[in-house]
Amino acid sequence: MPEKNYLAGEPYAYPLIIKKLLNTPLIYAPDQEIVYRDESRYTYRTLNERIFRLANVLADLGVLQGDTVAVFDYDSHRYLEGFFAIPMIGAVLQTVNWRLSADQIVYTLNHAQAKVAIVNTDFLPIFAEIREQLTTVRTVVVIAGDKAAPAATFPVAGEYETLMAAAATTYDFPDLDENTRATTFYTTGTTGLPKGVHYSHRQLMLHTFSVAVALGSYATIGRFRSDDVYMPITPMFHVHAWGLPYVATLLGAKQVYPGKYEPEMLLRLVEREKVTFSHCVPTVLQMILTSPRAKNIDLGGWKVMIGGSRLTKGLAKTAMEAGVTVFTGYGMSETCPVISIGVPKPDGLVRDEDEMLDTVTRTGLPIPLAEIRVVDPDERPLPNDGVSSGEVVLRSPWLTKTYVDAPDKTEDLWREGWLHTGDVGHVDNGYLQITDRIKDVIKSGGEWVSSLDLENMIGQHEAVLESAAIGVPDDKWGERPLILVVLKPEYPKPVGAAEFKSHMQIFARQGLLPKYGVPDRYEIVDQIAKTGIGKINKKWLREQYRS
Repeated sequence: MPEKNYLAGEPYAYPLIIKKLLNTPLIYAPDQEIVYRDESRYTYRTLNERIFRLANVLADLGVLQGDTVAVFDYDSHRYLEGFFAIPMIGAVLQTVNWRLSADQIVYTLNHAQAKVAIVNTDFLPIFAEIREQLTTVRTVVVIAGDKAAPAATFPVAGEYETLMAAAATTYDFPDLDENTRATTFYTTGTTGLPKGVHYSHRQLMLHTFSVAVALGSYATIGRFRSDDVYMPITPMFHVHAWGLPYVATLLGAKQVYPGKYEPEMLLRLVEREKVTFSHCVPTVLQMILTSPRAKNIDLGGWKVMIGGSRLTKGLAKTAMEAGVTVFTGYGMSETCPVISIGVPKPDGLVRDEDEMLDTVTRTGLPIPLAEIRVVDPDERPLPNDGVSSGEVVLRSPWLTKTYVDAPDKTEDLWREGWLHTGDVGHVDNGYLQITDRIKDVIKSGGEWVSSLDLENMIGQHEAVLESAAIGVPDDKWGERPLILVVLKPEYPKPVGAAEFKSHMQIFARQGLLPKYGVPDRYEIVDQIAKTGIGKINKKWLREQYRS
């Protein structure tokens, strides 16, 4: 679609579309590097060329505007190319969560009506298992990288790099309507089928600009600027890796993509490439910090934003002792995702370590153009007094407007013009603090106990590596809290339920936990079940411990 012809005196109708993001880094930092593990290193000039090549590959495969292209890959430079080329031609990028069950993957691909699938060879066994059940996928491209492409048990159009090498390096990207759908992916809840979430070019652009301002413009910790070295440790299939690859590209920052998450590789890249900014879920940071290699690396200067699950004070303290600047980022699949960040205010003085721990583990301050409110069950706003708790509701120009072909679920998401998160929290001095998910709050004797508060408190015991608090049925109180604990392997002495209960009673005596909220049951386990994106799977845990 060639650019329209403008009449004399007619202004250019500038659309907020993803292709416009590439203009700035090609001027400011064309020779900056983009690195993939030990396998690839190229500049923004080459990124731009490869985006053109990928657009031609897709066009040669018959991809049209409005078609969906599904990607199965680790965090890689190829995924970054897809973040741009696929929506820039007017198609829809579907980022596939390959950690879902086979049935769920089949559902998401068929529901999204994916026409083309780009599949890393590591996921060919999964794809071969479901290929016959896919009703709309007509073409498959295999990513082999520097490995020999294995023989597939189904027809493929070719290998990614081979197709790219043969493709033209020019493409006439159209000026799309900025409300054109750019991406889609599926989020799993506690019940039912995965829900399709989608975003337009305009929404992604506005989210990119707002996150760039929030992380780069204020005088506070955790700043992300053009001289930082960026490495995501959040799957790129999960809400566009929190939108940070778009921000990093806009800034022309050096980008490092780790591929499959392996502690040794992650730490090697942090050390070798001088990584200064990352983001991940708590379990991944914990995995990195407890790796033997971490003891021999200077992690000072590394900033890590934590999301997906609550950042406990125990983990935050461990990270800070290792020299890592750590802080919370909050959002959800339906919010693109970043809505708030837990950093000190530019004019706020943090007096000591305890106050810093309180600040960085808060859900955080809303980023520019995000509005946060807490409401009661009748949708009435509650005061921002740090005490009044209710459901957290949101507004911003990038929140998903609808679920894909699911009007009933959309009605539950949007009410009174506000997006309803399903999170319970309160606001104090501008800071949001999530205290629980509505479905995860523990109801004991008619009173609410926050599972997240319990996890934060038990996590401050020196023996605790990881924890999960859930409500289990109780004949007298309806529910009582149970805490599952994974111990630090290096902890020198035995520890059991009595010691953990004594630890929790300290918080009750300090008035930070009601006496009825002190759990009686503590189970020491080897590991805690997680969802496909690394969150604690509390639904599964409640079912396992119901009796």
